[in-house]
Amino acid sequence: MNARARARRLVWLRRGVQAASLALFVTLLLAARPPAAGEPSGWLGLYFRIDPLVLIGNWLGGHPLAGLALLALATVVLTVLLGRVFCGWLCPLGALHNALSWLGARRPARRRATDGFSRWQRAKYWLLAALLVMALGGAHWGGVFDPQSLLYRSLVTGLLPALQWAVEASSMGIYQADPHLGPLHLTALSEPLYRFWRDRVFAGQELVFAGGALILFVFVGLLLLNLLRPRFWCRYLCPLGALLGACAGRTALRLVPTGQCGNCQRCLLSCPAAAQPEKPGQWLPEECFGCWNCVASCGEDALDFRWQPLWRRPVAARVDLGRRALVGAGLAGLGALLLFKLPPMARAKTFNPELIRPPGALAEPDFLARCVQCGLCMKACPTGALQPAFDQAGLAGLWTPVLIPRLGYCEHGCALCGQVCPTGAIAPLALTEKQALRIGLATLDTTRCLPYAYGRECIVCEEHCPVPTKAIYFVETEVQLRGGERRVLKQPRVDAALCTGCGICETKCPFADRAAIRVTSANESRHPANQPLLPGALPLGGGNSLGADPYGG
Repeated sequence: MNARARARRLVWLRRGVQAASLALFVTLLLAARPPAAGEPSGWLGLYFRIDPLVLIGNWLGGHPLAGLALLALATVVLTVLLGRVFCGWLCPLGALHNALSWLGARRPARRRATDGFSRWQRAKYWLLAALLVMALGGAHWGGVFDPQSLLYRSLVTGLLPALQWAVEASSMGIYQADPHLGPLHLTALSEPLYRFWRDRVFAGQELVFAGGALILFVFVGLLLLNLLRPRFWCRYLCPLGALLGACAGRTALRLVPTGQCGNCQRCLLSCPAAAQPEKPGQWLPEECFGCWNCVASCGEDALDFRWQPLWRRPVAARVDLGRRALVGAGLAGLGALLLFKLPPMARAKTFNPELIRPPGALAEPDFLARCVQCGLCMKACPTGALQPAFDQAGLAGLWTPVLIPRLGYCEHGCALCGQVCPTGAIAPLALTEKQALRIGLATLDTTRCLPYAYGRECIVCEEHCPVPTKAIYFVETEVQLRGGERRVLKQPRVDAALCTGCGICETKCPFADRAAIRVTSANESRHPANQPLLPGALPLGGGNSLGADPYGG
């Protein structure tokens, strides 16, 4: 079997592996839901644990590497031996870009002029350098650009909610219209399909995410860029691809000329990475995805991948990143880091009342150094309380999880967010430990509370409070109504020593626009400095159960 025939088989094998990897990624995403019993599977975060960019970002942030996180080293070893096969064979986002690039294929004459190597492909290496500098300073913005996080976050907060709305709206429209032809009703087909989507795909969760439209817009925009250049994201922007490219400079599997090149440039047209297979001796191993397209397209059998010793210098070119450009990228990362650290909130001079983190979240500096904005905790949250942050945590906390009580509450008997977090930004806690933590404090707005402002009886907040000894209690107070009638009403109070800030009182409050009882970040266990009362005024309990006060409070 000649090289071209073997390569064609490998191309089809690669396509199958890409499809299987994407299917596995989506399957793990859909499986991130409250389990019927026990703890969720440790496989849910598989793609983040084999991601070297996540690994090195946490390491630079000062966190020890151990356990499943070290699986990412296997990806590095695979890259050293085979080149960027993770990008070409295993990356689920890469599989989507590959499919869109195929759909956007253009005429050969135009592609010859535009699809060769561009100096702008160095931009992903500069972006990587900036992100590593930021991670070293405790701002792990790698998750904003990491392909695994980007895809997971986009599917969870953007695509799935849009799909759920479309399924529910169309099913309801068909059900109400009841179109039929004699005894044949369309609902006989639509209703079973709707129940399948509701029970198997969405698992009864109501998926609504603030800011999901922006995340989906960015994601779709990145996919559409493939119509401009094949695998645009992978060529120009992907920092994980840049990291793997840095490991692939002396890969053991190398593209070598094996015959006389006819200069037909079919290999150029088929190469999605612009790795210069059409230029003998100038192949770019840092850019090559190991997709075998070039060998499969060569009618002269002039190319093949061959094994060579790692210590032997390859006959290939190198991507010249430029020292000045690299230094400039590092300085840009330092500048972004300083920008993130300038606001008063970043220096713990003030605390944002809307920044309510999940139970078990580390102190804010450590949390931001670990969180990769993946959205796994948001998908697992059974009430939809966890949402992608926009401005609550400043630029450093973009798309990190925050709890928005008006959209959902922290379930008293749930600790899933910490159990599924792939980086430890949210500590995995036993249920009893989680229930003892405080993530905020409920506060009353007496200008909106019915018993205070309108002389109406309401006990909703107290009824839903899940704390065994209710954190919300009543004080019976006699009030005089407008007509002179006097009535005894139960007016709610909040016991700060018992309130955990779960937010169910705000979620269930009858005031639909802005609740009369609202939860803020005050009194959170992870920041003893963020307290609403003077020390000793009320026995609020111990300090941060996850470690010492990072601010010295």
